[in-house]
This record gives sequence, C-alpha cells and structure tokens, in this order.
Amino acid sequence: MSKYQICTNCVMDTTDPEITFDENGVCNHCRNFYENIKPVWDSLTKEKLDKLIEKIKQEGKNKEYDCVIGLSGGVDSSYLAYYLRKNYPDLRILAIHVDGGWNSELAVHNIENIVKKLDIDLHTEVINWEEMKDLQLAYFKSQLANQDVPQDHAFFATLYHTAVDKFGIKYFLSGSNYATESILPFAWGYDAMDGTQLKAIHKKFGKIPLKDYKVITFFERFIYYPLIRGLKIEKPLNYIDYHKDKAKEILMKEIDWRDYGGKHHESVFTKFFQSYWLPTKFGYDKRKAHLSSMILAGQITREEALKELEKPAYDLSKLDEDMEYLSKKLGLSVNEFKEIMSQPNKYFTDYPNEYRWYQLARKVYRFLKGKK
Repeated sequence: MSKYQICTNCVMDTTDPEITFDENGVCNHCRNFYENIKPVWDSLTKEKLDKLIEKIKQEGKNKEYDCVIGLSGGVDSSYLAYYLRKNYPDLRILAIHVDGGWNSELAVHNIENIVKKLDIDLHTEVINWEEMKDLQLAYFKSQLANQDVPQDHAFFATLYHTAVDKFGIKYFLSGSNYATESILPFAWGYDAMDGTQLKAIHKKFGKIPLKDYKVITFFERFIYYPLIRGLKIEKPLNYIDYHKDKAKEILMKEIDWRDYGGKHHESVFTKFFQSYWLPTKFGYDKRKAHLSSMILAGQITREEALKELEKPAYDLSKLDEDMEYLSKKLGLSVNEFKEIMSQPNKYFTDYPNEYRWYQLARKVYRFLKGKK
C-alpha cells in the first residue's frame, strides 16, 4: 500500500488512486488546471458570452425556443436560469427537468419557483419508475463506484431527444462550470453516457426490459447529435464571475430558493450515493474534488477546505432512516441492501464498455479543433 499524501496546493490526496505529485508536492489535478484549464477559462469573457447569446438567438429564429437548459433545482442549474433570464430577457429558454424518481421536496419547490418567478417554460419527463428501479438496483449489484449513471444517462438521453428531435433546438446551455467542477478524478466514476456498459449491466443484473428508458448510443453522442443534427453544448457560467456562495444568496433572496446542504443533494439518492456509498465502500470523498476546484478558482482557501473536510460527509443520525427509505423504494429489505453494499468493489473495466472508442473520438475532436 502506497504512503498517504495530500496535495500542498489543494486538498486532493491519494484516495484518488491515479494521483501524482511533483517535487513540490503539487498534484496532477492542479497542474492540469494551471496548464490546460485556466488559460481557456481566462479567455472566456462576458463580451464573448454576449456574442454567443446573440448567435443563439439568430439561429433560433422561426423556432419556438432558442435554447434548452437542464433544471435539477440545484444551485448551478438554478443560477444559470436566473442569470440568463435577468441578463438576456428576450432569450427564449426551454427548461427540461427529468424526474428519475429520487427528487427531494426541496428540489420540486425550487424548480416550481424558478420557472414561475422567471417566466420560463418547463418540459418535464418522468422516467418509468419500474424500469428506473430495476436499472438502479442492477447498478447497485454491479458494485461500481458511479451509482448516478441511471439518473445521469436518463437526463442527457432525454435532453438530447427532447431538445433536438422534438423541438429542433440546437443549443444546450449547461450549468456545468470550472469554478466548482474543474477537478473530478476519472477513477472515482466512469462516464455515465456509456450505453454499452449500461446495457451490459442491466442484462446481467436486471429483471425487466427497458422499453421506455432512453439509451444514448456512441454513434448518437459523438456523431448523430453533434455532427449531423448540429447540437452544441455551451457553458455560460464559465464566462462570468460565478461564485457558488454568492449565487446561493442571490437565489434565496430573489426566488425563494432553498439550499440542500451539499452539492447535488437535490436528489435523495445522489445524497446517499455521494456522501455514504462512495466514502464508505470506495474511500472517495467527492467534497475533496469540489473544494479543490473552489480553491483553484480562488473562492475558498486551502485552510477553509481542510476545516470543511473535518465535518462528517454524512449525518449518521439520519443513516438508518435514509437507508430504510432507499431500501423500501428499491423493493429490498434493509438487510438485503446492506448485503449488496458488503460485496467486493468492481471497476468499470470489469464490464463491457466503450472507453477505447471514447479515447479515439476525443483524439479526432482535438485534431479537428486544432485544424480550425
């Protein structure tokens, strides 16, 4: 077993099995940020965002909507909706929410307030719960780290189909951002959009056919939607001074938005998965990645992040209640759920996957981008 080490610049450590450090103790995630991400981020300005939005409006002429945004009720997607409406009031936005069956009451409250107070049209897709339940249980049995795959895949598959096929929209404005997400170790969770792996896991552990659940293929993701149908994904929050805590204050004041207490905790399941499943089974504490991203963005200090990490990732006083809720919703007893959790961990390479094709696709995209 290798010796424990923590980065001298952020709070990433050897719980990322692929982390490396230079002679000054600075990790590869920090080096990647300074060498590759920051130069790109620094080049993105409000003026460029203004031009992008104008282009989106021009291309949206004669259509019902100019763009689509995903709306989960979390801080990033909520603030994106708020910012776009306040700064570009004539931008015709369609918000899409995908209900995978795990929403908290706070998420529902936030989404309702956002679309009502900002006057944004909302399209909601409710995933067939019996299929989602079966797929979610199959993923638990797979013993993989990324248990968010069933929800994440459903979200993007539904968004692609709805935005492009149903409404003919070519721009998806994402709430993803460098300020809180510039670091996310590959080893902590494989790509949720691998349709081959999703189908393989469901075939091995699932019990009912996925008739309504939409699955995105490699061809659709990398060729059909971006190249043939022209779908473009843009991240407006990277063009502005996006500060998570300030964004929360504005949302709470302006649209009665309510905080969940943790990143992505708008989903009951994701809260359990990120704050208990990952740290307990795999030793992965995603707070380290989010806090490290905020350190690099200059939003918090390393000392503040370390202090935050001293707090427990999960409120253990609620563990029995939450585990009982999750077990019941999945059709298991608590003991059956605990038995599943006790099984040996697996890695994504233990199941069929498209990883080598992803690598090839990204090389082609980088080559084509460099030729422009």
